[in-house]
Amino acid sequence: MNNLNFQSCHSTPEEAATLLYVFNSVYPISEGTQKFLIENTYPIKLRKGKKLHKSGDICDMIYFVNKGAIRGYVKDCNREITTWITVENELVASIHSFIFQIPSEENMEAIEDSDLLGMKHSDLQHLYDIEPDFNITARRFYEIHYAQAEIRALMGRLSKAEIKYEYFLKTYKQLSNRIPLKYIASFLGINLETLSRVRSQIRNTSENKV
Repeated sequence: MNNLNFQSCHSTPEEAATLLYVFNSVYPISEGTQKFLIENTYPIKLRKGKKLHKSGDICDMIYFVNKGAIRGYVKDCNREITTWITVENELVASIHSFIFQIPSEENMEAIEDSDLLGMKHSDLQHLYDIEPDFNITARRFYEIHYAQAEIRALMGRLSKAEIKYEYFLKTYKQLSNRIPLKYIASFLGINLETLSRVRSQIRNTSENKV
């Protein structure tokens, strides 16, 4: 489990409350599922800059972000390329590695002090077996993940920095003044200087319209 700071054997109902609320908002989950989730998720505190998962390891846990922000990134020579950014009320994993239980290409790192709930791959598979309705919940979350991946792929293929950032503001506006610019620039596939220029242009245009 990557030597993470587990606070207790499993979550308390209070620690799991937001996770249960989010799952219920997607598809109603049974009392048995709620009990299983409380008893088989583990609270984790991760300090800013610490890794949640390392490239080359098998991602054996999926995480729910109660508080904070996590990024995925890959290394290309001496560069770190941010592939996604996840914040509160979202699930996070090196998903290809987690599903197929093979070594990942991705690293996962906290970009803010973060509170997470982690669940083992084997426990999730067991939950699917004993609570079949939870398969519907999982399917809907995978649908959300796939849709978000499509958006990220589209942004990566846009050629102009201005259009990339405008699309980012449409889909991830809540991150624009929260996440360090170097990670947003890397996420968009542009350099930091270009992103600063684009943001300044958009700000000036908005002020001129007032």
